Amino acid sequence: MAARPDHYAALGVAKNASPEEIKKAYRKLARRYHPDRNAGDKDAEARFKEISQAYDVLSDPEKRRRYDAGPGPAGFGGGPAGGGPAGGGFAGFDFDAGNMGDILSNLFGGGGGGAGGGAGGARGRRQRRRPERGRDLEAEVQISFDQAISGAQVSLSVPTHGTCQTCHGTGAKPGTTPKVCPRCEGRGVETQGQGMFSISQPCSRCGGSGTVIEDPCPTCHGSGAVRTVKRYRVNIPAGVKDGGRIRLAGKGEPGLRGGPAGDLYVLTHVSSSPVFARKGENLEVEVPLSIPEALRGADVEVPTLTGAKTLRVPPGTRHGTVQRLRGEGPPKPGTKQKGDIHYRFVIEVPDTLSAEQRQAVDALSAVMNGNPRERLFDGAAGAAREGAAR
Repeated sequence: MAARPDHYAALGVAKNASPEEIKKAYRKLARRYHPDRNAGDKDAEARFKEISQAYDVLSDPEKRRRYDAGPGPAGFGGGPAGGGPAGGGFAGFDFDAGNMGDILSNLFGGGGGGAGGGAGGARGRRQRRRPERGRDLEAEVQISFDQAISGAQVSLSVPTHGTCQTCHGTGAKPGTTPKVCPRCEGRGVETQGQGMFSISQPCSRCGGSGTVIEDPCPTCHGSGAVRTVKRYRVNIPAGVKDGGRIRLAGKGEPGLRGGPAGDLYVLTHVSSSPVFARKGENLEVEVPLSIPEALRGADVEVPTLTGAKTLRVPPGTRHGTVQRLRGEGPPKPGTKQKGDIHYRFVIEVPDTLSAEQRQAVDALSAVMNGNPRERLFDGAAGAAREGAAR
């Protein structure tokens, strides 16, 4: 009777190791002793079998419970080496090719197949490429400021790929059909043996489709698709911003092998307005004021999106003062609300003065008492005195 294998020692973990610790130890050892990294090394191959056997048992809660229970009816006993029936596995358990394929797939991203091409391995399965979603497309449109505010419908031409109407997407010349790939025999994968293990990858002849086109379509040259231009009428929602993206579901390129079409994204470029500047959800307008208007106050007419309104400028209005008209701004897409318009008053100072204007300014200066800059020096002197007192 062969000695019962010590699976914990094989992986280098304690008997109370957690599932995560067991998994981590196995991954480390499997990468070290994998046949791909140790071609022709029999010792490495045997070690890989040993750690794979240990992981198969210890990673399964029920198998681990039976193993920990020891030989006998409740454990791994009743056969040579404490395993099943004679010749029925590797030192204590039946080596399952499909299970090993799953282990290698989890570790190496699907590169491992079943052992020896068994029924559970890649050699016994026919692999078909799944339907794929079509690519998303992006197009750009230029619209005016007024179109962005009120909404519009614009024409759009989009270069894309469409199904070839000559072969109806098969890629084969009319009257012919794609043939089963002679290299992979329709499976879509090629399998390379590595000792008792195998590595599967997409077929180099058919690319994984399982078929080849011997007589390609003269229109699409075997691709099944042709370059075309699709034309749309796109509804631009009111209130769209410069750089806004509009999604047209299912208007992108068609999917492959029956997959859904992608989406079309329309990027909007909005021309600037000579009056209104976009500020988030609102608009801003610069309103020039003369010096007398700022000093005395005035009623000034300002533009809106639908006409004009009058604003009251209070006496002593400073440069940069902002007044707001609520709900007079652009629509907010997807809602019934509107933004605001902010009017920023800008006091205009003439570059040159006529003789009459100079006299008026001199007269104004004579009656305006005080030096507005005195408080700057008063504040500076006070700060200096406070610093000296400390």
